[in-house]
This record gives sequence, C-alpha cells and structure tokens, in this order.
Amino acid sequence: MTTTPATAVPGSSPAASASQGSTNPNGILGQNDFLKLMIAQLQAQNPLEPGNTNEFLNELAQITQVEQITNLATSNQLSSAVNLIGHNVTYTLNGEVKSGAVQSAQSSASGVTVTVAGESGINLQAITAVE
Repeated sequence: MTTTPATAVPGSSPAASASQGSTNPNGILGQNDFLKLMIAQLQAQNPLEPGNTNEFLNELAQITQVEQITNLATSNQLSSAVNLIGHNVTYTLNGEVKSGAVQSAQSSASGVTVTVAGESGINLQAITAVE
C-alpha cells in the first residue's frame, strides 16, 4: 500500500496542529489520534490503488489491545492503591520524606494517586514503605 505522508489532519490548520502538539507533550498517540490518522490516510489514498483493509483492521486491533492492556494496568494500580487504605506509608514529596495513613485512592487521566493524612495527589511511585 502506498500512502502519502500526512502532516496534519484534513480540516485543521497548521496553527491548530502546532497547538495540538502542546497538549500531548510526550508524543503518545491514543486511540482517537490513531483513528484520525487512519481517516486521513483513507482520504488521501488513490482510488485507483486502494489500500489493504486488512492492514487497517490489524492496526485497529493492535491499538485496541494496547488500550485494554493499559486499562488493565490502571485497574491493577487502583486495586493496589485501595489495598493501602488504612495502612501507614512513608513517601517522598518534593524531596521531603513524609508519612501518614492512607485515607483514599483516586484514579484520573494523570494516573492513580492516594490521599495520605490529608495530602492528596500522592503517586504510588512516591511511596517507599508500607506498615
């Protein structure tokens, strides 16, 4: 299959593409980004040389698998965080070692965090000890 490189999604301006780059600083493509790229490829392909639909379906299946694995990992992290509720933990925040009882667990787009002794937003990676 031959495709032309797409520098921007059709219907978007270069300025919009540049501003989109700032919303994704790590350069990680999500499922919606993949679908936009796939649609752009389909719109740009030569009608006399259609692309292989099996390739698109395989790519879509792979992105779905990655999303499911990511969801499973997040679920496991949330389960671990919930198991910490009521336990005393030691954690490092801004270079300072603190400790306290875990009060709650939260899951957001930025990841799984816990609230320790009234201090919310503590990443699980910051926890160094559990009692």
